[in-house]
Amino acid sequence: MHFVLTHPMHTHPYHPELVTGSGVAAVAAAAEQAGFDGFGFTDHPAPTQRWLESGGHDALDPFVAMGFAAAVTSTLRLIPNLVVLPYRNPLLVAKAGATLDVLSGGRFVLAVGVGHLKPEFAALGVDYEQRARIVDEGLDVIRRVWTEDDVSFSGEHFELRGVTARPRPAVRPRIWIGGNTAAARRRVVAFGDGWCPFAASEILAKATRTATMDADAELVEGIDDLRRRCDRAQRDIATIDITFNGLRGTPGTPGFNADAYLTEVSRLAQLGVTAMQVSVPGDGLAHALEAIEEFGECVVSQVREGAAS
Repeated sequence: MHFVLTHPMHTHPYHPELVTGSGVAAVAAAAEQAGFDGFGFTDHPAPTQRWLESGGHDALDPFVAMGFAAAVTSTLRLIPNLVVLPYRNPLLVAKAGATLDVLSGGRFVLAVGVGHLKPEFAALGVDYEQRARIVDEGLDVIRRVWTEDDVSFSGEHFELRGVTARPRPAVRPRIWIGGNTAAARRRVVAFGDGWCPFAASEILAKATRTATMDADAELVEGIDDLRRRCDRAQRDIATIDITFNGLRGTPGTPGFNADAYLTEVSRLAQLGVTAMQVSVPGDGLAHALEAIEEFGECVVSQVREGAAS
């Protein structure tokens, strides 16, 4: 099992210590020291004040912030949570991702989502109703310019003629697709290397315009659907990363039970989950660092010892 930490800037207002260069560097270094496999940032370039005041959160630019984190780490993979792909031209995403991958020594994973905040789409001038088609075309473009020269592409939303975008990554970065729907799993099989479902109650699923998801029957059903799709496409599901976001328990809080968390991690691993998204408190840098260290000692080290025995 692998563990991926999202930078704890998940409230509005955020704690100012978390958006300094030294703060980002300290969190990234602590995550690497604690044994986390990945570290990343959320993506909200144009949130509305109304959304922020109703439970949303501010965000750093994920590519810039991951570049900063890359410079102070050596093994930590750089995995956003998630890049909203329709917000950007896919050539710009491909260039930013390739640059980050090359400069970090091949540590970038492109994790993307379709997005759900209509006002943010409107502010960025992107057609909300076309977002799914934009993602499909965008993923196709990104995969091609990361692996080919003289790329031409003719789609509904993007038109390329003879594009060569170098430097390319030495090995194409893995692409993870976020979302709980069958459409997300279709994209994984068609374009990706990983599926990122997240725990969503009926209320949250409605707000984020996805399917409900729990860590039990609904996750099993989703993995079974992904397996059937892989079989039809003659892809081996063992080559697909499955990263679950939303397992109960937040390190650094009074209610965190490491033993119960480890039991759930073991159960999800048996289902086929290969990685966990983890969050820590965002009420200050010191508390975040303590929580990261606690998780490393109580969970990550135990998982590693169990795997080695």
